[in-house]
Amino acid sequence: MMIKLPFKSKRPRVAVVRMQGMIASGDRAPLNDAALAPLIERAFRKGKPQAVALVINSPGGSPVQSSLIAARVRRLAAEKKIPVHAFVEDVAASGGYWLAAAADDIYADPASIIGSIGVISSSFGAHELLNRHGVERRVYTSVKSKSMLDPFLPEKEEDVARLKEILGDMHQVFEGYVKERRGTKLAEDPDLFTGRIWMAEKAQALGLIDGVGHVTPKLKEIYGDKVRFLTYGRKRGVLSRFGMSLAQDATSLLEERAAYARFGL
Repeated sequence: MMIKLPFKSKRPRVAVVRMQGMIASGDRAPLNDAALAPLIERAFRKGKPQAVALVINSPGGSPVQSSLIAARVRRLAAEKKIPVHAFVEDVAASGGYWLAAAADDIYADPASIIGSIGVISSSFGAHELLNRHGVERRVYTSVKSKSMLDPFLPEKEEDVARLKEILGDMHQVFEGYVKERRGTKLAEDPDLFTGRIWMAEKAQALGLIDGVGHVTPKLKEIYGDKVRFLTYGRKRGVLSRFGMSLAQDATSLLEERAAYARFGL
């Protein structure tokens, strides 16, 4: 004899993907497409989630890696027909905002820093230091542009102009992406795409985010108090946990701290 059990409704599930740190290529970088791909794939495919939430705390980094990560999120969201929500912690600036814009809506803490929609390139010039120490830099190329912006040679105006042209083209890609994702939510403000940053209230007025809210209460508001969270985040490798590769770790930490420091963090 078959006994019918009372119907039990399943608790709604939301996959939460943590994205924290600089965005850059390489095995030791906190955020890049290669490292995040397995996490993002599992978040969308495992356990039939009703939504995916991105918890973002990033000062930015590589435009290409930002684009690759965001494109993966959008591709899976369309494939699985799953909504995506973004929640900003300390900062979602530059590439960090690129990641946030991959979501259907964006929420932030009142003190979160949002924006910096622009592209930056930084380097150094050491040719005078070499001259003072009697060191001669010798570079041989088959074509004139191969040594463009060599930090050990004097800066050339045509090289700077060429770099600014590239940065301008890249900025247009970033601006176009934000306009595509945020659409009519964006305000008509001349400072929107100048690299400026704002806190949450002003960012909401500009249409860069949809409101102030934290991940747990906001998702409970949307999906009910019984919502279950499935959390995904990068784990530190065995070598890092045991203090190996200290020089690279220290360098990466300094670079990341410098990036956060640009926003007073």
